[in-house]
Amino acid sequence: MAVFSNKKFPSSAQSNTIAARYRAALVKHPFALFGLPFIATMVAGSFFLTPATAVRYEKHDRKVQRLTKEDELGIGKARRKVDMKEEYYRLAAKDLDNWEQKRVKRLPGEPDGVL
Repeated sequence: MAVFSNKKFPSSAQSNTIAARYRAALVKHPFALFGLPFIATMVAGSFFLTPATAVRYEKHDRKVQRLTKEDELGIGKARRKVDMKEEYYRLAAKDLDNWEQKRVKRLPGEPDGVL
């Protein structure tokens, strides 16, 4: 029995194209024609995408600064200041021994957990 080769005989029209010459050169120099352009694309992409990510973080910084400026204008100053000693004595003044457990009212159709 005759053994058929895996290589196809290219026609003269196909062997003169850029793609055919690239494929033939790729077999001889795979890193130079495939690996190096791939790595160069990744490195160049990181340099081109750096300003885009910087814009994202600068936008976040402006948002945070805007909130601090509003705090400087007096928003939130009307709140009651918390003092730990005062909270302790306020809680101690309540009668903690006499309390009753109450269930929270459930929404209609919500299971209440009672078996």
